[in-house]
Amino acid sequence: MNTQMEKMEKSQVKLIVEVNGEQISKAIDKAYQTMKKDFNVPGFRKGKVHRPMIEKMYGVEVFFNKAADIIIDETLWDAIEENKIEIAARIRPNELEVTEMTKETMKYTAMITVKPEVELGEYKGLTVEVEKAAVTDEEIDQKITAEAEKNAREITISDRAVENGDKVIIDFEGFVDGVPFEGGKAEDYTLVIGSKSFIDTFEDQLIGKVIGEETEVNVNFPEEYQSKELEGKPAMFKVTIKSITTKELPEINDDFASDISEFDTLTEYKEDIKAKLLKEKEANKVSQTEQKSIEAAVKNAKVEVPEAMIEEQVDRNIKSFSGRMQSQGLQLEQYLQFTGQTIDSFRENFKKDAQSQISTRLVLEKVAEVENITVSDEELDEQLKVIATQYQMTYEELKKSFAENEKETLSADVKVQKAAKLIEGSAQVVEI
Repeated sequence: MNTQMEKMEKSQVKLIVEVNGEQISKAIDKAYQTMKKDFNVPGFRKGKVHRPMIEKMYGVEVFFNKAADIIIDETLWDAIEENKIEIAARIRPNELEVTEMTKETMKYTAMITVKPEVELGEYKGLTVEVEKAAVTDEEIDQKITAEAEKNAREITISDRAVENGDKVIIDFEGFVDGVPFEGGKAEDYTLVIGSKSFIDTFEDQLIGKVIGEETEVNVNFPEEYQSKELEGKPAMFKVTIKSITTKELPEINDDFASDISEFDTLTEYKEDIKAKLLKEKEANKVSQTEQKSIEAAVKNAKVEVPEAMIEEQVDRNIKSFSGRMQSQGLQLEQYLQFTGQTIDSFRENFKKDAQSQISTRLVLEKVAEVENITVSDEELDEQLKVIATQYQMTYEELKKSFAENEKETLSADVKVQKAAKLIEGSAQVVEI
């Protein structure tokens, strides 16, 4: 195998791989073994036709495409390692091209996205503004109201219709032009009226409806929608209210304070809340300092993030979002329908954050490199202990199962954390 690498624009390299002789012959034979069952030749049982016969009937190139796939699978990663290429995004099929294929020679190219160059600006001694740690009466009242919400009684309603703010359990099925559409049906779905979780005026039309009543809800899908079949179309949902509940908040007084806290009076309880909020705000000043100083360091740097890296980060973020939706009983497709988004517009919403995440990581990695930040075995062990606790494993079990490449990834993460602390620790803080 011979390889050659060329640097291209926009953080890409072209890897040229040439394979000759025996490896091609073996790949063609593997292709034949895989494909021979697909050929029907009179006088031969299916799968028993000899390779020379197939090549004579269909041409010697009949196995080339499959053989090329086999060769790429067998050689690409070795070629990447040989040229010490650090891949920043997965190689997509359209980035692979076979430029020559015979029984003697095969050449192919791979366009590979690599990490972009980072040119650091100022990252030490940055001036950042953070909010002064102060607590208002309004914030204390909001905290108390939130506690009252937690301790509210959920009352089952049976003698009135749905009102704004109620929680209802519904069955529904959606129709367009009288025909049910995919993803438009659910049973025992929990919906808070006024939450604006569903498209158009869906929730508003349930106000005034009673338990057991099947009602028709008429809405319009947005002009730009994830499903082309539903774009801009009117839809009718048959909805049945199965239950209604509402919250009754406790009266906020001394009795309330003594019931939910260690204090006898509301005044004492408020003082405790104030002290805790102040402590939280002091801690928040630290996180604000780190966040804003890192944002400033990234802004001062020059880095052009490749589109492929952004798209992969978007994929990861959407997968995480989808997992959270599923834990709430909602598929991503349903969420898009009810919020009136197309998958393209939904992805677009994630792009800015994805680019920021990648830029931040790249700048912090560069700071770690410039500052010669290292990670000791003791520091790695500390991180492993934290991870073991998170996954409810013993430290020994986790360390035994941790592969070498996972240790390298963890070490890189710790370097980034230390770089962030270095930037935050040198920042000049101004309270506002």
